[in-house]
Amino acid sequence: MRQPKLIDYILLTFLSLIWASAFFNIKIATYSYGPVTIAFLRVFFGAMPVLLLCWHKKIKIEAFSKDWHWFAMIGFVNLVAPFFLIAYGVKSVQSNLAAILMSTTPLSSTILGHFFTKSEKFNFIKTIGILVGFAGVIYLFSDNLLINDSNFNSALLILLGSTCYVIGGVLTLKISKKKNENVTGSILIWAVIILFPAVCFFEKPWTLNPSTESTVSVIYLGVVSTGLAWLLRFRILKNNGLIFQSQVSYLIPIFGLILSYIFLKEIITPKIIVSLACVAAGLYLVRKSSLILKK
Repeated sequence: MRQPKLIDYILLTFLSLIWASAFFNIKIATYSYGPVTIAFLRVFFGAMPVLLLCWHKKIKIEAFSKDWHWFAMIGFVNLVAPFFLIAYGVKSVQSNLAAILMSTTPLSSTILGHFFTKSEKFNFIKTIGILVGFAGVIYLFSDNLLINDSNFNSALLILLGSTCYVIGGVLTLKISKKKNENVTGSILIWAVIILFPAVCFFEKPWTLNPSTESTVSVIYLGVVSTGLAWLLRFRILKNNGLIFQSQVSYLIPIFGLILSYIFLKEIITPKIIVSLACVAAGLYLVRKSSLILKK
């Protein structure tokens, strides 16, 4: 793996900004669309740039091959469920809270990695990191100004959505030898197939009269925050590896906090800052532990 250059750090920052921007756009999309419709449109528009790249590079899409059940399962766990849960939760909580809660994904991943892999076991530093990170989440839930009886369950659903990403990552290990573009294209196809009947039955989006603002946001979520972001992630992973790419976890909640204030005027309380600092510190300790083990 080559040494990161300035362009690599720029692309990493850009990827963080794209993923962070998803949260306030989800909030805007909920003004006109239901959570199932948001999830469906997101995977539909997100599939386009990925499938175009596969066609351009002549990469075979194996969505309906003998491994179709893995693609379908990962599509549900890694796309359908979290996209729905996050959209449903963001209707009732601030988007900046969603950004912080979603940034805990690497912490949950570390816990599952201990039980499902041989090389990702707990050690002292990693355990402290997990405890500090989740202490920040617990402290965030104590902010009664932002999380109360009316939206407590919504915040939990967002946290559940982040856990779905982790489980989806574990399932992806079953087909880890396949090209990233093929896997992403295949799970996006299955996510569209799963969500299409659900959106027709539950929300009937053709009966809606959405605002232009919400429509632009939901298209952005699909094309940019899902499709283009995944392609950019492929490039970073190929050139710099997973550890370098995982640094987006530090930047996403920070950008999410800034963007939600700029575009939605969402309040930033002292508890949000403390919680963000704890989560960032937890992520740092977990990453530091992983780097020590690799030496």
